[in-house]
Amino acid sequence: MTAMQPVLGPNGERLFVPVRIAVLTVSDTRTEMDDKSGMTLIERLTEAGHVLAARAIVPDDIAAIRKQVTAWIDDPEIDVVLSTGGTGVTGRDVTPEAFEGLYEKSIPGFGELFRMLSYQKIGTSTIQSRCTAGVARGTYLFALPGSPGACRDAWDGILKDQLDYRHKPCNFVELFPRLREHERRKSS
Repeated sequence: MTAMQPVLGPNGERLFVPVRIAVLTVSDTRTEMDDKSGMTLIERLTEAGHVLAARAIVPDDIAAIRKQVTAWIDDPEIDVVLSTGGTGVTGRDVTPEAFEGLYEKSIPGFGELFRMLSYQKIGTSTIQSRCTAGVARGTYLFALPGSPGACRDAWDGILKDQLDYRHKPCNFVELFPRLREHERRKSS
């Protein structure tokens, strides 16, 4: 979506712009048949009018996570990657490490806001979440906890608005054309 221009209606109002989103489930045990968190994200993003561009399930392994996410970053048909799972503090939880190694820019406010919203529902247990977000080569990456409730909270409380071009005063979609500016400056 690097060349996205403002999409305006006849009265100058912003129109909805569908975003192409890949959903990654990080789990050693889940399959598409029992992946409730992945399905929660898919249902919400498609109900909002976005496009499910890809879906995958990979084990809790840094190399496997990075391989899949990098393939999606390299795919011009994918604008956003949403992952679910592997953001806790146990030995197998490595999604933040995998994602953070790919970021050009992190979005620390995402994790902070998620934990604030989550605190209202699960109290201090939210401190165990290491959800994270960032940008890599023009693609937004969001690593969410592995529960359907956490996926609902992240989508409903943050992502639904930030991935909607109509949301004011600002949103992630309107920034797509500028996410790779630093690359153009280097090549000049």
